[in-house]
Amino acid sequence: MIDFNAEIVSGISIGNVVINENISSYINEIYSGFSVEVKSYFLPDGEEKKSYKIDNTLTIATDKDGVIFSLGCNERYKGGYKGIIFTGMKVMDVIKLTKTQKLYNGSIIINDDFGISLILPPPYDEIADTIKHIPEDIEINEFFVSDFSFWR
Repeated sequence: MIDFNAEIVSGISIGNVVINENISSYINEIYSGFSVEVKSYFLPDGEEKKSYKIDNTLTIATDKDGVIFSLGCNERYKGGYKGIIFTGMKVMDVIKLTKTQKLYNGSIIINDDFGISLILPPPYDEIADTIKHIPEDIEINEFFVSDFSFWR
């Protein structure tokens, strides 16, 4: 069952929705219990993708065949990563609770875990090169789970 309090599992799941499963496994539950906003979009190479925004809290991204490749959540999501990192936390708290923080593509990768990214808010997603460039009181309100290992 989809649960906005479930633990965020790096590279695997948010809200008990699992990467590499098909959206068809969740579609009845999604449409019977939540508000859903579906968007289709195309990558520069012409490949079609879809996103399902559930109760304005959880985003499920799929390929054209419905295979889930990415999951996102915002500050409305109440589950955490390893029970210590939660959406809505300030950068200073993320720094205190993790060993390393590296910036890639407008995101913070913590502890060299490329299965989860903490999304920086504008303008820091564009201008920050290191964690020291981000004010400590800035809140991190979005996380994404996927395979970000190609960023290494």
